[in-house]
Amino acid sequence: MIDLYTAPTPNGWKASITLEELELPYEVQVIDLGNGDQKKPDFLRLNPNGRIPAIVDGDADDFPIFESGAIMIYLAEKAGRLLPTDTKGRSRVIQWLMFQMGGVGPMMGQANAFFRYFPEKIQPAIDRYQNESRRLFEVLDGQLARSEWLAGDYSLADIANFSWVRIHGWSGVSVEGLDHLQRWTTAIAARPAVERGVNVPTNPVAAESKDRDTSKLVESGRSMLQR
Repeated sequence: MIDLYTAPTPNGWKASITLEELELPYEVQVIDLGNGDQKKPDFLRLNPNGRIPAIVDGDADDFPIFESGAIMIYLAEKAGRLLPTDTKGRSRVIQWLMFQMGGVGPMMGQANAFFRYFPEKIQPAIDRYQNESRRLFEVLDGQLARSEWLAGDYSLADIANFSWVRIHGWSGVSVEGLDHLQRWTTAIAARPAVERGVNVPTNPVAAESKDRDTSKLVESGRSMLQR
């Protein structure tokens, strides 16, 4: 059995969607980010960086893994799916996975921070990160104009990038005019495993769309900026 230590964030969804797609049994251990659970000693023993997600593979002598991309690769190799075994195919998937890890995630994370969480509006910073996120979306759109999925068949690359692109509205980044990207996000969102994965443990973005007061989400986000 795998224990998944997670919270409702794009990086958390990367792990839960992957587990659902691979049909691996797992149990959810909810980490309350606003309460600082990710900085407590028990969690830091799993991830010294104090960030979610982390997993513990009980089938491998309680082996802990942190960093969302590393978790995805570990799980795909364990199950033998979502990551090709041939050298070129594997490289293509990992390239687009790293594109998300090094580009889409950090830029959208900063867009979230400056657009949503900072008490004062620093417009040059907001513009910088929203514009760079949009540029990265355009790179994805260009790739998806040539291929149904990012790296051949549906893979970790699609899961990783989708988990961040799906919250573009929260980051204040438009997807208008990116028809291939929109086609791709719609197709991924309709997958049953993805529908399950984005609701682990909860889905605050969906809750927002149902007119729930978002002030608590913003307050929690602001508190995490200091952690």
